[in-house]
Amino acid sequence: MNKKNILEKIRNIGIIAHIDAGKTTVTERILYYTGRSHKLGEVHDGEAVMDWMTDEQERGITITSAVTTCQWKGSEIQIIDTPGHVDFTIEVERSLRVLDGAIGVFCAVGGVEPQSETVWHQADKYRVPKMAFVNKLDRIGADFFGTVEMMKKRLDAKPLIIQLPVGIEDNFAGIIDLIQMKQLIWKDDDLGATFSTNNISSEHIKQAEEYREKLIETLAENDDELMEAYLGEETISTELLLASIRKTTIGLKLVPVLCGSALRNKGIQPLLDAIGSFLPSPSDVPPIKGINPQTGETIECPPKKNAPLAALMFKVSMIEGRKLSFVRVYSGNMKSGEDLFNPGLNKKEKLSRILMMHANKRERIDEAGPGSIVGVVGLKDSSTGDTLCSADQPVLLEKMEFYEPVISIAIEPKTHSDQDKLEQVLIKFTAEDPTLKVRMDEDTGQTILSGMGELHLEIIISRMMREFKTSVNVGKPQVVYRETIAKKAEAVSVFDKDVAGQHHFGEVKLRMTPLARGEGNRFKSEITDEIIPGMFIPAIEKGIMESLGSGALMGYPVVDVEAVLTGGSFKESQGTELAYRVSASMACKDALAAGEPFLLDPIMKVEIFVPESFVGDVIGDINSRNGKIEAIEAQRGLQIIKAVAPLAKMFGYSTSLRSATQGRGTFTMQFSHFDKS
Repeated sequence: MNKKNILEKIRNIGIIAHIDAGKTTVTERILYYTGRSHKLGEVHDGEAVMDWMTDEQERGITITSAVTTCQWKGSEIQIIDTPGHVDFTIEVERSLRVLDGAIGVFCAVGGVEPQSETVWHQADKYRVPKMAFVNKLDRIGADFFGTVEMMKKRLDAKPLIIQLPVGIEDNFAGIIDLIQMKQLIWKDDDLGATFSTNNISSEHIKQAEEYREKLIETLAENDDELMEAYLGEETISTELLLASIRKTTIGLKLVPVLCGSALRNKGIQPLLDAIGSFLPSPSDVPPIKGINPQTGETIECPPKKNAPLAALMFKVSMIEGRKLSFVRVYSGNMKSGEDLFNPGLNKKEKLSRILMMHANKRERIDEAGPGSIVGVVGLKDSSTGDTLCSADQPVLLEKMEFYEPVISIAIEPKTHSDQDKLEQVLIKFTAEDPTLKVRMDEDTGQTILSGMGELHLEIIISRMMREFKTSVNVGKPQVVYRETIAKKAEAVSVFDKDVAGQHHFGEVKLRMTPLARGEGNRFKSEITDEIIPGMFIPAIEKGIMESLGSGALMGYPVVDVEAVLTGGSFKESQGTELAYRVSASMACKDALAAGEPFLLDPIMKVEIFVPESFVGDVIGDINSRNGKIEAIEAQRGLQIIKAVAPLAKMFGYSTSLRSATQGRGTFTMQFSHFDKS
């Protein structure tokens, strides 16, 4: 088989969904039927292959993205099973950045749930072609067509139904394949390994013919070639249908919808067939673009082995104390033992080993070509979002965006031996997780750990104890605020001192103006070179931006202000970068203090699912927390209350919601924006 054919057989896919929709169970079944694992691991038993961390097994949720590779009918499928909990959104974000296709798993009872919506739109942002798998059709309250309707409304997707369920709830037995027009029924006695393929039964044939007609009509609307055959009343062959579904899926026009019950071992083999048939190979997606770090010109990185190397490091894991980096190779070839170049750091890195990953097990390989997702060992300084390339043909791929943490806890070591270990442990965790931040509180001397939510920080503390045998005392969660100013303010500052035998002079006059929420911070200069030479302007900007890292009110970062350099003075032979940077920093602090500083709360987007009889109590509770109700929607016997509320008022909300709804209410919460509460 030549290299092009090998590339066309690769499928890099992610499995994305809301917590509890059955992502990990779907992945486990895929591994079992492709022969990658020899027993079915269940999430509820804590035995799932992909949930290998102790915390994942105990809580029955996915925390880190696990990578694995399996083979199916000639295709090599590289799968990333991503978390569904909102606190680990960054894990999904960085996985989607390197994937070519995704499968959205939806619970047939819950439908399109809030976190499914978030991850679906993350996939839209990276223009990732998607398929949908409606899972749990054996559960009471399952509604296949209702879930498809919700996909249209909540995801703004165009679903293409290519399978129908045979029976529902307790009677769910198999699926109808609308492409082949066959009925697939699974046996219950061999873990779903075999199924019978028959003609469609008389009770289902009418519905099947109706939906096949709809399938062809939807494809014709989105594919000119099929439209011609349809209008010409030609017989539409299976080959033409398959080609059309593939083209419209990769072109992001349609989303094929499949169905089944992963826990009952039904529907997974046709899903594997569909991955090979409809999702793109690395050669089907547009080549990734980067820039030449020296010239700034755009470079295209085609998925060819003989092209210059371009690879993106999308995740770092500390396994048994060693750094394991996950890399997606876009173009060129990477060999173990060779020197790589990190253009972001302008440093060479030695690649000691390349590993083919299977959750936390790994197998050594000598090289990795385009389309590969591999683990690499030996990279000392590179971190998440960095590009790896060759020094003689450098290319810099677009950096990854990370979220700012919204919640903090104070931690302190329990014993002297913990004190020694804590610093090293925190360095490892922050290398692994870009949304985790650590700082020292200068006033109290405490170590402050900030993250994306209560569960996020809870798991970090648990891992400290389990993996690194480091015990800490934990202070109550604190909100990470931001500061801004209410009015325009001006300040002047002069730095005129001898430092290390040299005289330094710099005078800076600033005007600080509040901006609208979400505008960020800006700097501009309104002065000429006669007042302060242009060579000192970058030092002034640096001094201001450093100063904005700690506000005048309580030392939180300052946001949404514009700093304008309006004046100052310069003395020949005494003006230095140090003087202007320090005086700009001092002027900035004085102007912030004079601008009536105030705090901005992190405002959370909350979705609460409650039975109708409890809606009044829940709304009253949200109002008492300074929350604002934005919408109330009905969905399958539940009311969905959409609201925004300050994080400071939402601690312990799960307990009060449970007691107000007799344990029947659930909610999801994620960061929305900073504002005055």
